Formats: sequence, C-alpha cells, structure tokens
Amino acid sequence: MWKTAILDLIFPPKCAVCGRGGVRGVCGKCEKSLPRTAKPLRESAGFGKCAVPLRYEGTVREALLRFKFRGAQSAAEGFGQLLAQCAAEELGGEFDVVTWAPVSKKRLAERGYDQSYLLAKACAKAWGTEPAALLEKIRDNPPQSGLGAAERRGNVVGAYRARNGDKIRNARILLIDDILTTGSTLSECARVLRDAGAAGVVCACAAEASLETHTAR
Repeated sequence: MWKTAILDLIFPPKCAVCGRGGVRGVCGKCEKSLPRTAKPLRESAGFGKCAVPLRYEGTVREALLRFKFRGAQSAAEGFGQLLAQCAAEELGGEFDVVTWAPVSKKRLAERGYDQSYLLAKACAKAWGTEPAALLEKIRDNPPQSGLGAAERRGNVVGAYRARNGDKIRNARILLIDDILTTGSTLSECARVLRDAGAAGVVCACAAEASLETHTAR
C-alpha cells in the first residue's frame, strides 16, 4: 500500500526488540530468544484475567524502556503483534471491544504519545479493527515505577473516569496496558469500566515485571 510505503520512508521500520532496521515487527533472531512467560494467563480478583506474553527482563526490558520513555514508537507494532497473538490464544471469544489505560494529558504533552494507545492500536490492527477511547486519566498522579505495592494501589484510586459510556454499556472489553507489575492500574481501570456498565473486562499487557525489576530503571 502506498501509505505504508511512504511511512516506511519517513519512519523506517525497526525490530521492536533490537532496533535492527528494515524489520517490521520482531526480527527472527530476537523472536527465538524472547523471554516468554511460562504461563501467559494471569488472574486476579482486581483485574480478572490478563494475557501476558513476555517477561520484563533483558532485551525486552530495554526495548520497553525505549518505547515508553525514549521515543521508540515504532516498537509498538512488534509488541502489538505479540500481544494480539497472546490475547487471541488466551482470551479469544471473551471480548469484542479494545481499549487502553491512558496517560494523563500532562504526560501526553510531555512525552508526545501514549504508549498504551499505540500498543492497543497495533493489537487491534491485527484483528482489522480500531481501539475505542473508553477511559480518561483525570489526575496526573506520580509514576507507578518507584512505588511499593500499597503505594501503587493508593496512587491510582480516582485517577480514571469512563468516557463514551454508550460504547461501554453491555460491552465485553479488552483493556491493554504496557507492563503488568502489581496490577493496580489494571484493577482501577477495570473497576471504572465495570461501574460504567461493561458486561465484562479482560486485560492484556506486553510484559510482566516483578516489583523490584520495574522499580529499578
């Protein structure tokens, strides 16, 4: 497609993990060495089910840090493809709408993009659809990284509200975020969606981190 060709000239595709040029998605070498989770499905009383294809370590950790904080937006395509495959395998038939856990307006202005939206867009693209904006962040709380488990829970309470309620009511929603650590963000976002009338909420994140791994940057 000509639009894709033009975008490739302006923003050359790169491997999401190692950054090798000319690769759309993840290169073959990185694909073989990805730190995949042994059990991709996580369950919690707060967020319900969450599909997670990767562990937040090694090259994946470095790639997600570049993606989230250093402008490596092209990584969204590769991680989005991995996320779409994992979500389809673990949660297939349990959702019909895709959304994401948004950043605040202040963070969006500072960073220039919302990494979770880019992941959701790339993931939904694999299924021939677009993500729906069903949440907004109304409080610019401190970043979750660097906080303990109890602090993380309190940090996100009241930080989100529902939007486009007509699209939420009776919908089965797939909620996407970048990294699963304690699940506090997912739990709060899922609660808001359920309170707004969602028939069900399941989640997917690109990688799972321990609290210690995610705190150390």
